[in-house]
Amino acid sequence: MKTCIACGMPMENASDYAMGDVKKDYCRFCARPDGSMQSYEEKLSSLTDFIIKTQGLDRQVAGSTAKAMLAKLPAWS
Repeated sequence: MKTCIACGMPMENASDYAMGDVKKDYCRFCARPDGSMQSYEEKLSSLTDFIIKTQGLDRQVAGSTAKAMLAKLPAWS
């Protein structure tokens, strides 16, 4: 099992990978519609929105949390 280099999500099934391609190192949530990996700014924005939605934090705190999470991942180090 691989872990997404851009968000840390475990990728267990082909459907978890970008475009279903198990050779990619990033997940379907970190891929653009064409299959390329999102930029740092795109990922930061989507992760911030996800944190707001799931944890109810305000945007500033969610953004700081997202930055701290992304800093620990290989794609953004």
